[in-house]
Amino acid sequence: MARTIVFSTDGSALSLDAVRKGFALLQPGDRNILLTVSESPDQALLLGASGFAGGTVTPETFNEMQKAAEAAADETLSEAIKALGAAAPEGLEHVAITGNPGPAICAYADEVDATTIVIGSRGHGGLKRAVLGSVSDHVVRHSPCAVLIFGDSAEIHEGLVH
Repeated sequence: MARTIVFSTDGSALSLDAVRKGFALLQPGDRNILLTVSESPDQALLLGASGFAGGTVTPETFNEMQKAAEAAADETLSEAIKALGAAAPEGLEHVAITGNPGPAICAYADEVDATTIVIGSRGHGGLKRAVLGSVSDHVVRHSPCAVLIFGDSAEIHEGLVH
């Protein structure tokens, strides 16, 4: 069976560190994919599901917002590739998509029949995670494959000390 590993990054130092640790810990897969997801604009702005009589933006403005989200994803991916440099395995594929990050990562992993997703976690506590949500939490609960999460060791250490 071919192994496909999806390394997810949002371009933050924490997520890039998680990707580097994933490269170091896992043997390269048959297919290695660096994935970034940029939030797409809310369809309610266009369709008027916000309670207003019609949409709050024109189709042209919505398309511009969508293109801006795609450009942001491409930029995040470019910066991540530069930051990873020689740490990246040979043949690393680069994919930038838009959507709600947690569901988008799971859907993409399912689409490419991934065997593992590597992702970072900020380590938000219970209340903050309940209010803000957690991409890594969503991925763990809905992933079609194994998930390897790397957290911020400083935050984990502080949590153990207090």
